[in-house]
Amino acid sequence: MKTKLLPLCLLLLSCSAVFAESDTTSITKNATASVLPAKHTAKADAVREKAKAIAEDFWADFLNKSKHPKQRDTTATGDPFSQFDLTWLNGNDRRHNGSPFAGKYFTPIVIVDVNYTASNWHPIDNTVVGSTALARNNEVEVSLASLGGEFQYDNVRAKIMLQFGTRSTVVPRNDASWTRGGYDLLSAYRYFSEAYGGYHFNAMKGINVDAGIFMSYVGLFSYYNAENWTYQPSYTSDNTPWFFNGVRIQMFPSMKLKQEIWIINGWQTYGKFNNMPGLGSQTTWSPRESVRLVSNNYFGTDVANNPNCFRFHSDNSFLFRYYNKPTSKGVTKGAISITADLGFQSGGGLGGFGLMNSNPQSNFLSWMAYNNIWFGHDHFSWCTGGGMIHNPGRYLVLAPTGQADPNTNIQTGSTIGSMPYNLNAGTPFDAFDISTSLSWMPNDFLTFTVQVIHRQAQEDYFAGHGGVTSPNGYEGTPLTAGWAPNLVKQETRAIVALMVRL
Repeated sequence: MKTKLLPLCLLLLSCSAVFAESDTTSITKNATASVLPAKHTAKADAVREKAKAIAEDFWADFLNKSKHPKQRDTTATGDPFSQFDLTWLNGNDRRHNGSPFAGKYFTPIVIVDVNYTASNWHPIDNTVVGSTALARNNEVEVSLASLGGEFQYDNVRAKIMLQFGTRSTVVPRNDASWTRGGYDLLSAYRYFSEAYGGYHFNAMKGINVDAGIFMSYVGLFSYYNAENWTYQPSYTSDNTPWFFNGVRIQMFPSMKLKQEIWIINGWQTYGKFNNMPGLGSQTTWSPRESVRLVSNNYFGTDVANNPNCFRFHSDNSFLFRYYNKPTSKGVTKGAISITADLGFQSGGGLGGFGLMNSNPQSNFLSWMAYNNIWFGHDHFSWCTGGGMIHNPGRYLVLAPTGQADPNTNIQTGSTIGSMPYNLNAGTPFDAFDISTSLSWMPNDFLTFTVQVIHRQAQEDYFAGHGGVTSPNGYEGTPLTAGWAPNLVKQETRAIVALMVRL
């Protein structure tokens, strides 16, 4: 213990000596009598240099990645896929050498995501409807400010990521499981994007067993936009879970294959709607560096007080890097990602696809596809894409807020909005989107993205000029006769985003 503390003590002494030297220099300029003997000065310089050398050796040893290999977090890509350069993947960490602050036991993580968006409707309440990446129009918005890190010691692992900003409100509002019982799970968990601990077993190519809140990667895109090809994703990603709360088992049978098993509270829920846990899996296969296939599958009961209604969902992605010339002065890489989802709710009065009974349909069909081209020595990228959604029953639709909010007010037992958006079984919802974006990445740690996206639904859904809050856009304003939330069938918006990840 003493040998570990000695370098730190010497570092502190060195800093103190430097400050003392600065003070002495200042005094010497004003008083010629304060002149130290040359021998004494040389001795002090030698002590300082020795302390500095010991401190630098200690710090270099602490951060020495080759001497202390960091146990990588396997949430998105996992070890042993590290034999590949996977920085091209959509929804994956694009840093080539990981964190510059990676340590033997702890790697800090800082993420800041700031955006500005403007809709062609210019809603008077500045509210965005139908997104988890965006919340406010015509304002500089801190979408996510996240601070935390990864811990590892003797095969024990943990990750904690605190989250602040609009995402700590926009994402949790889609989960009503916290209204069951006491202890206010919404307040207890909303400021965590990830919080889990676990153990790494040295079996096969590695086995991780973790418990807590972890990222799902259902819908391909990452919760952290700095890892994505574009900013506002299509419905297939935005309307499926960002996180799970439960137990995750990651197994790596080979250097190219990962298999996950989930035993969780539910579909992006803090608590459970019924007694049965949600069960799921993820299979990730990269036969070579330029190809990745991912399949996520889920089964659970996610309708409150309806244990006889079962939800199934299958999410499948194919990614292919079709061009790769890193030394090119023009285009350096080109890649596509295609994702297709199928799901349904059946039983307890719901009819799934309507094939087996006459109950109201409750199902989900969607797809999205993107093409990304890198150029300028990988410092720029141009992404185009879009997708479609078919969701009768609207059970995965991101419900509008304000006076159109259909969620329950726990104080009154009625809906939050006085004119709630219709989420009744069988109610149709069909929509599509198309977008293009340009990103500038001066280094591995900063991304600046400009995106234009058009979204359109067959039913009134997006926020129009009148907004969804009140006649003048402010909460607390009395609702006048004839006023209603102004929902429209289409919107076109521009987005400017600055993302930092360290």
